[in-house]
Parts: sequence; C-alpha cells; structure tokens
Amino acid sequence: MFTPKYPTPDTAPTAGQSLVQPLTGLVHPPACNCNHTTAPAPATTPAPVGRPSVQLTPGALIVAAAGGSGVVLVVGTVLVSMLLAVAITAASVAICAVVLRTLLNNHQGR
Repeated sequence: MFTPKYPTPDTAPTAGQSLVQPLTGLVHPPACNCNHTTAPAPATTPAPVGRPSVQLTPGALIVAAAGGSGVVLVVGTVLVSMLLAVAITAASVAICAVVLRTLLNNHQGR
C-alpha cells in the first residue's frame, strides 16, 4: 500500500534519451508556400531636444520640498518614539530585576 509504484522499464527513458528533443534545423521550413512580406519600418519622430520630460514650476518645487520634509519628520518621530519605548521598557525591566534581587537577598538573610 505504501510502496512506490515505478513505471515499467520499457516506458522509462534510458540514459541516452532525453525528455526534450532539441531543435535541429529551422522551425519554419525554407520551401514553403507562405506569402512572406517584410513590414515597413515604423516612422520615427525625433525626440524634442533640450526639454526635460517633467517640468517643475517654482510652486510645485516648494510643495515637493515641503512634502519631503514632512515625510522625514513623521518617519523620524515614529522611529524616535519606538526607540524611547524600548528604552523605557528596558529600564523598567532592570528596576524590577533589582527589586526582586533585593527582596530575595533579604528573605534569605532572615
């Protein structure tokens, strides 16, 4: 029931055979009756010279700078508050450890 079932030896590929046959020759035969025509090259339009793709007005530049500054301030505030939370937690754990150590030492001395 739990033994693997192997295929019969005549259907399994031998060491010299591969499962994928490589292409030997052209995919499309050279002597065909197809109507091959070459497509004309698309017309290219010259790119405008000297103009950037995005133009920022002075107002848009001020808005972008203010937005970037706001993002930096918000991310900095979040990171500092997370660091402060970790520091407060570490300090409270240290105080608890000192208090427990003191209580246990006083209990053993009595």
